[in-house]
Amino acid sequence: MNSPKKPTYIDLFAGCGGLSLGLYRAGWHGLFAIEKDTMAFGTLKHNLIDKKEHFTWPDWLPQNELEIKDVLSKYKKELSELSGKVDLVVGGPPCQGFSMAGKRNEGDMRNKLIDSYIDFVKLVRPRMIFFENVKGFTVGFKKGEIRGDAYSKHVIKSLGDLGYNVDWKVLDFSEYGVPQRRKRFILVGVLGGDVNKFFELLNLNRKQFLSDNKLLQKCTLKAALSDLYQANGIVDSPDSKNFKAGIYSSPKSNYQKLMRSGGDIPKIPDSHRFAKHGEETVKLFQTLLKKAEKGKRIDGDERLKYGLKKRGITVLGEDLSSPTLTTHPDDYVHYLEPRILTVREYARIQSFPDWFEIRGKYTTGGKQRVKEVPRYTQLGNAIPPLFGEQAGRVLKKL
Repeated sequence: MNSPKKPTYIDLFAGCGGLSLGLYRAGWHGLFAIEKDTMAFGTLKHNLIDKKEHFTWPDWLPQNELEIKDVLSKYKKELSELSGKVDLVVGGPPCQGFSMAGKRNEGDMRNKLIDSYIDFVKLVRPRMIFFENVKGFTVGFKKGEIRGDAYSKHVIKSLGDLGYNVDWKVLDFSEYGVPQRRKRFILVGVLGGDVNKFFELLNLNRKQFLSDNKLLQKCTLKAALSDLYQANGIVDSPDSKNFKAGIYSSPKSNYQKLMRSGGDIPKIPDSHRFAKHGEETVKLFQTLLKKAEKGKRIDGDERLKYGLKKRGITVLGEDLSSPTLTTHPDDYVHYLEPRILTVREYARIQSFPDWFEIRGKYTTGGKQRVKEVPRYTQLGNAIPPLFGEQAGRVLKKL
């Protein structure tokens, strides 16, 4: 299974493939990826398996959506045989239970998937690990007035017991060319080796990486999205009956040129379907664009000023980066046009190139919301590939 030329990795909780895409661009070779959602795995498979043939994929493992617990129980022998033969295991267990933006819940069953991650590392014993989670992962849960230990401590101790030297930091991806203020807990571990250089090298390499790609360290939303305006013209959506989609203008920035390179770009941007807003909603958005402070969330009593019914909303600013994208597209108003963002605009803000096509439903609601991972959710959960590529280059040096 080992590629003779490229270092190898396994992606756990892979989602739609943001980190795998970054590692692909950094010269890594994927052995396989584990993702339990059908739609998210469909996106990863379409782009990185079918299009790019990036994963070897072992004969013993089905090439479809899989639960990590099932893989651990059914394929324990096969995983044990990989022990010491894999360079890197990456991934971040689902973060909803730890997120400071949602309802923090220590009893959220998804939190227990961290133990599955550690069990997997214990079996495979890769040379290195790369672990990502929300900033809230470093903050313990409160019980009354007492705050318990953060889950990050549990992970660090467990990995230390397995012989890994670890280092971690909370990083803001907007400092790595991504047009989004997205802070994440990043942990790197090396089996019996020196890990201390990772963050130092990541910082040192950033300037050269951005220069090579003709990118600014801080990318604005205008630089990311100004070739995707609705004002460019509209056509019938290629994948949704009775919906309209946008078309390209010429690229207006080096970031846009980069996003439109590296593969076949469809004539009509993929997943660039516009929402159908009612007349009242459009009027509200027009008012917000005129009067609301850009980049600042409207919540609390301030909502009354505009007659807002939802918990909060942010009007984006063209000369700002985006706040952290959530899985709810109606949390944001486009900085210039009275509408929410399209899936393709979400992808751009997360630094997915335009050849990378998003699969599955656009949105979901009701009880299905906790079960399904439609297009906006796939992107809201992803690690920006532009950061993944920079991390991948440094991990190669280690």
